[in-house]
Amino acid sequence: MRHPIAFLILTGALALGGALAPTGAAHARDLTFPAMNADALKSACTTAGGKFSQDSNGYDCGTDCKGGPGTDCIVHCADGKKCTAQVSGGGRRPHSVAAALTKAQRHAR
Repeated sequence: MRHPIAFLILTGALALGGALAPTGAAHARDLTFPAMNADALKSACTTAGGKFSQDSNGYDCGTDCKGGPGTDCIVHCADGKKCTAQVSGGGRRPHSVAAALTKAQRHAR
């Protein structure tokens, strides 16, 4: 090869770029919240505009994070166990189930 140093630099740059490129997993965040009963999750779900469901495994709410039903923001709870949530928007860190089901409003300047 005529320019081995240029080849090494190009290879290193491509490898680094691939390692730093955002992936789908980086855009979702898994969270844990204290246990809540089905009625409390159903109320939060209704307020967020989501779709509530319940079966033998527990109860869930799914929203589009924008006030409608969907699967971008999901909370799952089971009796006596902590609730788990998965939210889109990578950098978001909601501190409540209600906040996990909706997209944070930006502050007006």
